[in-house]
Amino acid sequence: MDGSHGTLSYWSEGGLLSVRDAVRRCSHGHLFSPSLPQRGMTLLFVLGCVFFPLSFTVLCWGLQNHSTLRMQRPEAVLVASKLVSSVQAVMASTAGYIVSTSCKHIIDDQHWLSSAYTQFAVPYFIYDIYAMFLCHWHKHQVKGHGDEAGAKAPGSTWAVARGYLHKEFLMVLHHAVMVLVCFPLSVVWRQGKGDFFLGCLLMAEVSTPFVCLGKILIQYKQQHTLLHKVNGALMLLSFLCCRVLLFPYLYWAYGRHAGLPLFAVPLAIPAHVNLGAALLLAPQLYWFFLICRGACRLFRPRGTPPPSPCQTKD
Repeated sequence: MDGSHGTLSYWSEGGLLSVRDAVRRCSHGHLFSPSLPQRGMTLLFVLGCVFFPLSFTVLCWGLQNHSTLRMQRPEAVLVASKLVSSVQAVMASTAGYIVSTSCKHIIDDQHWLSSAYTQFAVPYFIYDIYAMFLCHWHKHQVKGHGDEAGAKAPGSTWAVARGYLHKEFLMVLHHAVMVLVCFPLSVVWRQGKGDFFLGCLLMAEVSTPFVCLGKILIQYKQQHTLLHKVNGALMLLSFLCCRVLLFPYLYWAYGRHAGLPLFAVPLAIPAHVNLGAALLLAPQLYWFFLICRGACRLFRPRGTPPPSPCQTKD
């Protein structure tokens, strides 16, 4: 009994909760979804640092040494990197679905997976920058821009690195922002609120396996196959729903929670939230434009060679 307030209280999360608060938090899942301890978060981060590079290395070795496949090193690097990206996308989407569907109160409800998977997935973005560079490096070598001896020269390495940064600048910038900005904000600034929104953002990865499959099909010159066209249509639809329309949906969800019409939500939330949403949406719109342009060429009547609709993010 808390004598100063005359209400029963429970000790939870380092502080006292009144009966009313305890009932509300139980009903929203707080008391049954405690945050993982700091040691557990560190272990998840270390696990991510090991899991993604190790998976890539094992897949590369398997693709090169399998008795049936026997891929060359450049092919194995590309396919392995896309497989790892697809695995990460499936895990992220699954975690996002579980979190978003478990949070009935879109602001206060918490789910342990939101923090746990964020810690685990951060190393993926660092790994993927390196994996994309390896793909670019091998593509550069296959095209005959330099022999093996020239490839080892410092000037040639820097030339390839500059070409990689020029070609993949937006993707590298996206990954760097995920690690240096979005991750600290999700851990520190949110203070345990908004797991529903984080879960929805994780589900944006639904489109990634289709993008990866498209690039693998292009590697084997399967642009004219039915599989490539079906995959392109699924990629276009999933990217539109899970990356472009995701942001209007989040605004609508908040408006429904706050009793506001959709058009009034941007005026009711802090300006820095609108700015962050705009910065996240901008590259998605650019990549969606590339997908649409490629899709138009892909489904154009025969007569012109259809390039890939997959010149977008993985």
